[in-house]
Amino acid sequence: MFGRFSLDSNDSPRVISYVNICLSPLCFLLCKDVINHRDINLISFFNDNICFFILNIYSDSSHSALKYLKDTEANIGNVLLITGNFNISNDLIIIADSSNLSLSNLTNPCPTRYSDMSENVNSVLDLMFLCSGSSELDSHHIHPESRLSSDHAPFSVEIPIIEKVVQSSKFMILSKSNQEKAFIEEVISNFKTLNTNNIDNSDKLDYVIN
Repeated sequence: MFGRFSLDSNDSPRVISYVNICLSPLCFLLCKDVINHRDINLISFFNDNICFFILNIYSDSSHSALKYLKDTEANIGNVLLITGNFNISNDLIIIADSSNLSLSNLTNPCPTRYSDMSENVNSVLDLMFLCSGSSELDSHHIHPESRLSSDHAPFSVEIPIIEKVVQSSKFMILSKSNQEKAFIEEVISNFKTLNTNNIDNSDKLDYVIN
């Protein structure tokens, strides 16, 4: 699970990403040193010794995350896909274009958000942007049958990866690599932000640790 941690309830994360443990050899990492925003998950992973990025975004009605991305100075290469819950805006198109991504085709066009209100219509609110011109990564699939109690239908995309890497059973960060440096800096940063004031019982201690 990858999510931004904050003790400030007004700055708590509104987007989270889950990575299956079987993919741990690809060294997934939440890159808070590059982008630190409550509505954005920037995740890196390695495939065939190349670092790729995935952006998972929640866009509120004021498009705060999209405006942040548009204005940020972060130089992020090899963005493989951008996905999320969008109230679409021109900023979204600009951001996708800057990463050479285009709106993904749906293999089964259907709504992604289902309204509980009879007077409201279902809509396509969840979008995915993939590599422009890619023959391997050019479409995604909606799963309305898996919606269950949620008002959003999940969707999926197949990402081509090197099979022999995934079959590895050992999760390892290479010594003296940029990933090791980023991991150490993240651990130190998280320790520095821990609020250890007024810990006078086990419940408060558990809260800080978790």
